Amino acid sequence: MHKIESLSARTIADSRGNATIEVTLGTANGKGVASVPSGASVGAHEARVVEPAMAVAQINTEVSMALSGKEFDQKSLDEFLIKLDGTPDRRRLGGNAILGISLAFARAAAAEQKVELYKYFGNLAGNTTFALPMPMFNVLNGGKHAKGGIAIQECMLVPVGVDVVGAQVQAARDCVAALKVLLEKNGYGTEMGDEGGYAPALTGNDEALDLLVSAISAAGYAGEIKLAIDVAASSMPAFDKETMSKWYADIVKKYPLISIEDPFTEDDWESFAVLRASALDVLVVGDDLTATNAGRITLAAQKNAINAVIIKPNQVGTVSETIDAVAAVRAQGWKAIASHRSGETLDTWIADVAVGLGCGYIKAGAPTKPERTAKYNRLMEIEPALS
Repeated sequence: MHKIESLSARTIADSRGNATIEVTLGTANGKGVASVPSGASVGAHEARVVEPAMAVAQINTEVSMALSGKEFDQKSLDEFLIKLDGTPDRRRLGGNAILGISLAFARAAAAEQKVELYKYFGNLAGNTTFALPMPMFNVLNGGKHAKGGIAIQECMLVPVGVDVVGAQVQAARDCVAALKVLLEKNGYGTEMGDEGGYAPALTGNDEALDLLVSAISAAGYAGEIKLAIDVAASSMPAFDKETMSKWYADIVKKYPLISIEDPFTEDDWESFAVLRASALDVLVVGDDLTATNAGRITLAAQKNAINAVIIKPNQVGTVSETIDAVAAVRAQGWKAIASHRSGETLDTWIADVAVGLGCGYIKAGAPTKPERTAKYNRLMEIEPALS
């Protein structure tokens, strides 16, 4: 148990220049600071976000008064916050406010226990051995992450044949450099989207995948780097599932694709299940479908809809609920993919979540912007302790 002695919050700017919140929590022998990212492609089943200035005001008054002087462990704190909010979707205090407090408490508790944050998360989840996740680098941005870009939201590089984090990041950088040359050669712009990948106005999604295959080859990583995509179907203004289903079947045969995220809209369980039951040798990933919610993950298992799940703590609101979600994923033998958001901060806790909870993959964007590279640098910092 840890006694909360102080709690405060302030607004800061995220990577898009929008306001978000930073929370500072003090215990008797620890201090935790955590900032909260925000998404552009937000699903209907996510915890609601309260306007940052309002969230800060509520933390600094009502919530601070309610918590100060009381003793908690992580589970009892998170349960207290959920009860204090009193709504099913966190709309009163805000999922952003609750997560900021939950994460700041985790950091303070880890400091008191004199353990790394990933080990603190692991201890809560019952994990005793740790491994590094495989990065999924979003190097071509589209959808809501890039105005005028391709229809699908993310085209990612997955360096499955490269072992060390530093080498994985370098491989991605080499491919990004090769991709820039190809884009310029073909007369495309090299402006960047929200997650640090290029956001050219290509002729279509196939051209994006063609360019990535060419960039991988030009950089000397053919066979070592695979592809993954996030369709973000629920965020598409016009989505034809029949056309897209045929396209998925085609691209799995044509490209070294290992993962398709949100291939259908967030409540279309049937289409997910049909794709999952097909002979396609690919991860079918739920994000908006599952919303880091253990109940929805269990429902996805009952419907045999997917075999991998995106883990975004701010979709659900607390550390404890995130742990429950990952436990539900692992109970099915599925892959958990820890993920950043499009509006990020320099905070690196998602790397600790990925390692501590045993996520097989991590999405943190292209290795081109400081709020993205910070996560990869944190993995490099953790790596020596795991060898």
